[in-house]
Amino acid sequence: MIIEKVVTNIEKMDQEEIKKRHIEKVYLESAHLVKRIQRVKTDHGNELGIRLKEPKDLLAGDVLHMDDKNMIIIDVLTDDLLVISPRSIKEMGTIAHQLGNRHLPAQFEENDMLVQYDYLVEELLQELEIPYKREDRKVKQAFRHIGHSHG
Repeated sequence: MIIEKVVTNIEKMDQEEIKKRHIEKVYLESAHLVKRIQRVKTDHGNELGIRLKEPKDLLAGDVLHMDDKNMIIIDVLTDDLLVISPRSIKEMGTIAHQLGNRHLPAQFEENDMLVQYDYLVEELLQELEIPYKREDRKVKQAFRHIGHSHG
């Protein structure tokens, strides 16, 4: 089966609609959410080709296929993350500036900043005494590098 578009996202669906279908999952690393063309295998061993027509990243919960009885959805494997919890706007500004200089992509959940684990960033956080935790956590979208040059 070739998937050319995302049907919907499971978060937008009615719970009754979800319950009446058998669910198969495709587990992806967060870095693979940006790939528009890829070959994947479901947790039931079925192979799928993904060839998205639209330039859109995949998200956790995206429904790749749905009929009256079955549904195939995207699930994301956990990432090794630094969960940064600044106590003030000054700490947030300081760490955001430092990470921006390194061109590190970040995501935000509530008052936390999430970045992929890097021992140099961990050392920086310790040096600046900014609270953080190292966690294996699922993210809903890929960490995206933003193209930029200093030229």
